[in-house]
Amino acid sequence: MGIFAKLKASIQGRDDADRYLKGLDKSKKSFGERLRRLASGFRGVDDDFLEEVMVILLEADVGIHTAEKITSRLESEAARQHLKTFDEISECLVSVMLEMYQEHEDEPVHVNEDGPTVLLLVGVNGSGKTTTAAKLTNALLEQKKSVVLAAADTFRAGAVDQLARWGERLNVPCVKGRENGDPSAVLVDGCRYAKEHHCDYLIGDTAGRLQNKVNLMNELSKMRRVIEREIPGAPHEVWLVLDATTGQNGIQQAKVFLEATKVSGIILTKMDGTAKGGIVMAIRDQLGLPVRYIGLGEQPQDLRPFDIESYLYGICEGMGNHE
Repeated sequence: MGIFAKLKASIQGRDDADRYLKGLDKSKKSFGERLRRLASGFRGVDDDFLEEVMVILLEADVGIHTAEKITSRLESEAARQHLKTFDEISECLVSVMLEMYQEHEDEPVHVNEDGPTVLLLVGVNGSGKTTTAAKLTNALLEQKKSVVLAAADTFRAGAVDQLARWGERLNVPCVKGRENGDPSAVLVDGCRYAKEHHCDYLIGDTAGRLQNKVNLMNELSKMRRVIEREIPGAPHEVWLVLDATTGQNGIQQAKVFLEATKVSGIILTKMDGTAKGGIVMAIRDQLGLPVRYIGLGEQPQDLRPFDIESYLYGICEGMGNHE
């Protein structure tokens, strides 16, 4: 079975296949369809062809370092396997991308068996943290889990009220403090509420200020300390929320947060709004972190668990010889 047939079989077995295909449509047009157009003048894997592949990868926001790695592997694999046709090269390219993503072995998401599981969302303002907190809550409610929200973004005007409104819509409690108050105090109250009410999950929405790295580091360190004091082993996951439309700028933002605190995964928002879906490969290669969830639309149900095979099929749909 070729790689395209394998990816197609994989996505057809998912109940969110349509959301993936619809949400990645812009990326497919800028990546898969552009690669397919290279078939008309294909004369083999020469410098010109590799340069054209490189340009498509870069314009999809894969980033120079990762794009060079992909094209180098494509060239060596094509030579090693004696690949001649464009369809063979297409299969090889997607196989290289799949193998690169899967080179890192991911730990499963940590779940607290002895009390509330604490998920902390970090990221810059505008990345979609607050909306993501609500969508994540919705996903957990669908799994019949109980959730409490903690509005610890006390610095962005309206952030606390925004999360509180989501709490009302989803019928889940939202612990909040005063605007410009101490975010760590909100998280302490959230932990205590979650313990007292035997909640399965506490989701903390934090402020995203990058102006001063030292302040950011101190703030996140304090949050971790007070949470751990209330619930040993917490936070169990710290997920960095990145706006996919920011491309390589998002990678630079991520590096600042990685220096400031331990991050265990990425939530990539607004994928439906960008043609630059290659950011997933850049995140994996440059940050070594798993993408845990992917935002494929505005509805709460559009935040989906990330699956590399569904993602690759979504951005490459139509490239395979047997589509």
